[in-house]
Amino acid sequence: MTVQAATAPGSAAPGEQSFTDKTYAKVFWRLVPFLMLCYVVAYLDRVNVGFAKLQMSKELGFSETAYGLGAGIFFLGYFLFEVPSNVILHKVGARVWIARIMITWGFISGAFVFVNSEATFYAMRFLLGLAEAGFYPGVILYVTSWFPSHRRARVITVFMAAIPVSGVFGNPLSGWIMDTFHQTHGLSGWQWMFLIEAVPAVLVGIAVLLYLDNRPSEAKWLSPAERQVLERDLAAEERTKTDSPHSIATVFRHGRVWFMSLIYFLFVAGQYGLAFWVPTIVKASGIQGNFNIGLVSAIPFVVATVVMIALGRSADHFRERRWHLIVPALVGAAGFVVSATSTDTVVAIAALSVAAGGVLACSPLFWSLPTAFLSGAGAAAGIALINSVGNLAGFAGPYAIGALRDATGSTAAGMYVLAVTLVLGAACVFAVPPRLVNR
Repeated sequence: MTVQAATAPGSAAPGEQSFTDKTYAKVFWRLVPFLMLCYVVAYLDRVNVGFAKLQMSKELGFSETAYGLGAGIFFLGYFLFEVPSNVILHKVGARVWIARIMITWGFISGAFVFVNSEATFYAMRFLLGLAEAGFYPGVILYVTSWFPSHRRARVITVFMAAIPVSGVFGNPLSGWIMDTFHQTHGLSGWQWMFLIEAVPAVLVGIAVLLYLDNRPSEAKWLSPAERQVLERDLAAEERTKTDSPHSIATVFRHGRVWFMSLIYFLFVAGQYGLAFWVPTIVKASGIQGNFNIGLVSAIPFVVATVVMIALGRSADHFRERRWHLIVPALVGAAGFVVSATSTDTVVAIAALSVAAGGVLACSPLFWSLPTAFLSGAGAAAGIALINSVGNLAGFAGPYAIGALRDATGSTAAGMYVLAVTLVLGAACVFAVPPRLVNR
């Protein structure tokens, strides 16, 4: 992948611009693939409960509503500790705090092997949310310490391609583990899945301590001239953020931050509605066997990976943010509607692929909006607040779909609700002034 972001015409001589682009390419390849690996591990441990459901719900006697509540309760713990976690990261540095987050959630994810009732399921999901709180907004904040806004959409998009990538590899892997290890040493397949998939989080968390640098000034792998380029560009951008809340207290009184939280809530509802329920929808379409369900479930995420990266490149090239969010949101809504109305397996999977491409592209592109005006401690708290409020949809979405499925015997009503949230999110983005975000 070529990393060559757009720059303002006439802002630098050709030779200087070439050096700048090479510097950012170097930073990209040093940091972003590793951060992406971290998020693949994180997202897999967050949503593998969708595969566990195929065995766990029957063995433990969970209703669809109970499963939806347990899947979503993760986000209550996430919500409560999100802002404090990101403020701590801002103070102690990303290297130590991201490592702590990953190691802690690895151990908790492995402990899911002991779940034996609805109560323990709810408790473990809540604790997993507490442990992981701050990882995602912490990485978003970390990226702002290395890349200016006009280079950021592509970086965040590639980082967030970890979501569909985790689906591409994680879904077949989860299905294979559950089929292969079921009843080995007296444990069910879903227990082995949680245990095995927890190990990478601990190992990668240790690697974070050895690999990441908190900021350009600490990066020994950069030359003095390269560090100067990064620090110059980031300082120039900070001077443009005249409307940013500069303290934690003012973030909570800043109307624009709350409006961004609403937009993100609407997009996240679609994202997690898709992630938690794809295996169930695929199974309902007639696919048999956990491994086969995993392979078919990976198809929408392959499509989403391509769409996310293409839209991220386009957004940075044209320096346009709003329509790059509005269009995929509306397309994703259409995909949900078609998937809900189709009785043909091929059409349903194709529609889910369209929905995945639309809804999963929204999240990384969204973050170019708030990071265009947030800075300093206000950025740490603001990004965390937006992410925590937005991720409450991760609680509401799965729970609502589970309740609707119990009430109607079908996932169709839930898909319609997700489509509506995406349309509302697109409408809210349209209301954002272009001058605020198109930089």
